[in-house]
Amino acid sequence: MKKPTRRPARSRTKPSPTKAAPAAASGGPAHLLGLGLDHQDGHKRITRAEKFTLVGGSEETHGRMTETVIKTFETLKRRGKVLENVEPTELAEIIDKSRPR
Repeated sequence: MKKPTRRPARSRTKPSPTKAAPAAASGGPAHLLGLGLDHQDGHKRITRAEKFTLVGGSEETHGRMTETVIKTFETLKRRGKVLENVEPTELAEIIDKSRPR
C-alpha cells in the first residue's frame, strides 16, 4: 500500500503589498483610496472619480490628497500606463513624487 504524501503547510501570513499582483492580474478593478484623519471642523469632505476616492481630512490635507492623485494619474498617462497594470512599487514611487512638498 502506498503511503500518502503530505503537502507543505500553507503560509498564513498576508503577502507584502509591494509584492502583490497588479489588479489586472488578479482580475479585479483598481481604485485608489485616500483617507484623511486630521479634520477638526466637522466638514465631511469626499472627492470621487472613476479610479479614486478621497475621504476626510482637513481642508489642507484633502487638498493635498487631491493634488497628489491628480498628478499621479497625469504621470501614469505620460508613461502610457493605467492603474490596473502598473506595478505596486512603481505606483508607490509615482505617488511619492506626486506629493506636494
